[in-house]
Amino acid sequence: MKRKQYKTTINAPRERLWEVLWGEKSYVEWTSAFAEGSKVETDWKEGGKVLFLNAENEGMVARIQEKKEPEKMVFIHLGMVDKNGKEDFESPMVKAWSGAEEIYILKENGEKTQLTVKLDLDEGHEDYFDKAWPKAFEKLKDLAEIEKQENQKISVKTEINAPADKVWKYWTEPKHITQWNFANSDWHSPAAKNDLKENGKFSYRMEAKDGSHGFDFEGVYNKVEPYKKISYTLSDGRKTHVYFSKKGNSTIIEETFDADKSHSAEMQRNGWQAILDNFKNYVERN
Repeated sequence: MKRKQYKTTINAPRERLWEVLWGEKSYVEWTSAFAEGSKVETDWKEGGKVLFLNAENEGMVARIQEKKEPEKMVFIHLGMVDKNGKEDFESPMVKAWSGAEEIYILKENGEKTQLTVKLDLDEGHEDYFDKAWPKAFEKLKDLAEIEKQENQKISVKTEINAPADKVWKYWTEPKHITQWNFANSDWHSPAAKNDLKENGKFSYRMEAKDGSHGFDFEGVYNKVEPYKKISYTLSDGRKTHVYFSKKGNSTIIEETFDADKSHSAEMQRNGWQAILDNFKNYVERN
């Protein structure tokens, strides 16, 4: 077996590229570069079984060895499956490559994402993949970048000098939310309600201190993974993902949200970043 590496840079946030890579419909589209009718069957959980199949339902059996959303996915290939669903893990042909890895790494590069794919290959298949991966990358670019234009996503990020448990607590408890959930000193957050669970609702009041403006920032949680990820849908249908990751004694927060078409992307990015910076300052001084 030989380890091969393929790289590309795509003009989209890595969260968007991650969705395209493993989305039910988009997976079929970009993997058509290898074979028309390609598909995958899995629960997408770390340790879960994966069937990589062609149009005749023949293909490979694998396992998700590592999943770190939206940064890394590692598959380990274990066997073959025929069109009748019979799985082969023991034949000499299978044992020759069983244990081969397929690794996807998504790395931020400003507003773009660098995608690196590493594969363990039989040298007899090297020429095929050398030709197929550039085609697959072009399809990934089209899918991720066209969606970015039609439904733009914006990302903001900060590193907080505090452990993850403190950051999570200050991010989610109403008594703390009211202390940081505003972009500048002319505004404040007089009230906050937060039912932190899947399908739970939240509502944060944000007002100008002079009483001239105000609104309720409201939504419903889609997914809550303590100390790792929060996903929610705002009252206007826009989606937001918040990622928490450890870095030594610090915690990194990254938010990615659907842009509001009524304001410029720059204005929205600056506003959300200001609130995130306010949160960082509040956590670090308390």
